Amino acid sequence: MKKQQVELSNKTILVTGAAGFIGANLVLRLLRETTDSTIIGVDNLNDYYDVNLKHYRLGLIEKAAKGSSSTWQFVKGSIADKSLIDRLFEQNEPSVVVNLAAQAGVRYSIDHPDVYIESNLIGFYHILEACRHNPVEHLVYASSSSVYGGNKKVPFSVEDKVDNPVSLYAATKKSNELLAHAYSKLYNIPSTGLRFFTVYGPAGRPDMFYFSATQKLVRGDTIQIFNYGNCKRDFTFVDDIVEGVIRVMQGAPEKLKGDDGLPVPPYAVYNIGGGQPENLLDYIQTLQEELVRAGVLPQDYDFEAHRQLVGMQPGDVPVTYADSTALERDYGFTPRIGIREGLRAFAEWYKEYYQV
Repeated sequence: MKKQQVELSNKTILVTGAAGFIGANLVLRLLRETTDSTIIGVDNLNDYYDVNLKHYRLGLIEKAAKGSSSTWQFVKGSIADKSLIDRLFEQNEPSVVVNLAAQAGVRYSIDHPDVYIESNLIGFYHILEACRHNPVEHLVYASSSSVYGGNKKVPFSVEDKVDNPVSLYAATKKSNELLAHAYSKLYNIPSTGLRFFTVYGPAGRPDMFYFSATQKLVRGDTIQIFNYGNCKRDFTFVDDIVEGVIRVMQGAPEKLKGDDGLPVPPYAVYNIGGGQPENLLDYIQTLQEELVRAGVLPQDYDFEAHRQLVGMQPGDVPVTYADSTALERDYGFTPRIGIREGLRAFAEWYKEYYQV
């Protein structure tokens, strides 16, 4: 698919979910690498997980902004607040929009469906409407590998049928892709969806397995390993995710007209995953080794006494496996950071942050 080059310097860039794991790391990269841009971050700082971690990430951004030629503005608020989103677009006229704000988590959606509808559907609709009424060069938004549901065919390709989600979270992410396609077709809005595959790294989300398992092991609790350890995940280090997002931001789907004279939707969806699924037990073994190496856990820690093999959870899937050849083809990028390097960075950060 042909791409229209989008410059990121001397632009106004809106990043929603800016205090989140991926959002904060993206903002840090933009502050380092853009010149004379205005980067506006929006986040509602909800308490789905420890808000202190979100403030920590914002602190890193504030520090980075002092040494950047680009400027940083933070707005506390929800994308479900239509008046706020409309006002931000009207006053700032962002050229590039990266929508990372969403209620995440498969299991949380089982007991808290309302927050997923509010943020992932209503909030994303407000972003689309704002892009419709303002000149936006490129809308990039987060989708998820969860849209593949229980697909048996691996690796997962963006060409695969994804009409059978197994969680409400996955259903909202698939809905985002459908809504974006409709707005791209009707209003000629260049949009690109990114299906992220199990993102991990320093200052990540505490609800993700590697983080929550670390906290339990430090407390001496038992970690549960689902599907009796027979899960495979395409773990993707956060730096690889951000590199992919940055590259995609700079290449918007080209605006073209079809034989009927109407716009061909300037729309694309890509996987971002390592393309090398890791067995969950191997991942846990590597995590344990790196936690010991970093001094988070003692050398003689008895891991066998603190792990329990259990069955599959509702809404979860046994395998995630990304076919990222389209990303490689169109943007020259495939994630490359292995789990040993990534988990080492996490373990070292954890020791410093929690003063273990």
